[in-house]
Amino acid sequence: MTTEVIRGIFIPFIGTLLGSACVFFMGNKMNRTLQRALTGFAGGVMVAASVWSLLIPAMEYSENMGRFAFIPAAAGFWIGILFLLLLDKIIPHLHMNSTETEGPKTGLKKTSMLVLAVVLHNLPEGMAVGVVFAGRLTGNTVITAAGALALAVGIAIQNFPEGAIISMPLASEGVGKRKAFIYGVLSGIVEPIGAVITIAAAALVIPALPYFLSFAAGAMIYVVVEELIPEMSEGEHSDIGTLMFSCGFTLMMILDVALG
Repeated sequence: MTTEVIRGIFIPFIGTLLGSACVFFMGNKMNRTLQRALTGFAGGVMVAASVWSLLIPAMEYSENMGRFAFIPAAAGFWIGILFLLLLDKIIPHLHMNSTETEGPKTGLKKTSMLVLAVVLHNLPEGMAVGVVFAGRLTGNTVITAAGALALAVGIAIQNFPEGAIISMPLASEGVGKRKAFIYGVLSGIVEPIGAVITIAAAALVIPALPYFLSFAAGAMIYVVVEELIPEMSEGEHSDIGTLMFSCGFTLMMILDVALG
């Protein structure tokens, strides 16, 4: 594995680590409006990354199929959706600001359930980074070094508020700041692990690369629609989540086009 790839798969994790550290200097409780804004921003980044960094390259990679170049992208997208749906059903977790757990009944503590929810959220992002760098390792010219870096940086940017969103509420629940920070960091470690596994899998089945690309896109879109959009819109009516979603989408689009 090259230095470029190693650096790329750890960039998003650094974003989570720095965001989790906010618990040490921003207090224990996050303003609800700020939380909705950050959640909306993260959703916008993920949707733009799914389109520009994953689905479009998947179709470009399959252009030899002519008018049927959409098939790998559509099939992989739905496999990603169904995969996250399955994980959502079999892994016990608790979304932020929710009182009802999802998945099978368990005796896990609330803090553990919150961390598992973020792990579910972060897994598709790690897979997305892994698959674009897998494309780089295969010498695929559809995925440029700058494009892969843009995806990694974009996800790191949206991971920063995510790290804060997990560590600060945990501190407000009575968890010590150091422990809340560690929980935040642990929730993000799944990203480089998922990236490495995806790189290994894609390298074994190179012709399936467009399916892997769109699979990651489907998984990320599932997270945005199932979790982030409801969270940025719940409670008293506010447009801040929608506006920040648009900002995140625009930033990721710019990064991918300008650097790619």
